[in-house]
Amino acid sequence: MTGLWILLLLILISALPVIASAIWFRRCKTPVSLPWFLYSLLGGGLALLIAGLLQSFFPPLNTPTMRTVLFKLFIQIALTEETGRLLILLLLCALHPRLTRPAPLQPEIPDLRSTDQRSVDRFDQGPQAVGAITGLLTGLGFAVIETAAYSAIDTSLSIALVRTLTAALIHGACGSRVGIAAFTLKTAPARSLRRFASAVAIHGMYNFMVVNPGLPAFFPILLAFAALLSTIQTIRTGQSAAS
Repeated sequence: MTGLWILLLLILISALPVIASAIWFRRCKTPVSLPWFLYSLLGGGLALLIAGLLQSFFPPLNTPTMRTVLFKLFIQIALTEETGRLLILLLLCALHPRLTRPAPLQPEIPDLRSTDQRSVDRFDQGPQAVGAITGLLTGLGFAVIETAAYSAIDTSLSIALVRTLTAALIHGACGSRVGIAAFTLKTAPARSLRRFASAVAIHGMYNFMVVNPGLPAFFPILLAFAALLSTIQTIRTGQSAAS
């Protein structure tokens, strides 16, 4: 298999969570329209451009000590990428009332299904839930483009494969936290700041696990899935996931 086909395969794998999200949102009737779905994915690409611009202001690290490596992973990469996402999500939050229309009122019809079944397909449409979904999609859009870039220049197939399998999950999970922070900034600024800080911390830990040769690949995969499960729970319940 040539390098081009490997690159296309890695991009396809990284895009699978986007497809799965579209199916899940449609099946469970989340408060996300198709245009808003596409706006959010596009926002991920714009966030990547902003993050790249911010990272260009950092000088190259010529002496790879533990301190400089941690600075690069947590500040130069994680903080700038989450900041880029935050700026885009704040813009989406401001545009949300104009780009989305409220759903038409439906007559009250008794729902005779069980409570468990109703909890599966009924989502909170408050700012926290909408922010979590929007942030998730923005993170997924970010991850697909970033995976393509990393896979094209990274000579380590093992690292590229781990990134492909987990980058979308971790970016989606962190993006969801930043989305909640952006959409609830006015009503709960202190909680929004903690949510943003947790996204940076999770992202930085993931970066450290991926590049650390002393840690098995299972660690970043476990972190990515744990963060994603927390995000799914947040979206389903409309309540804060554990920080």
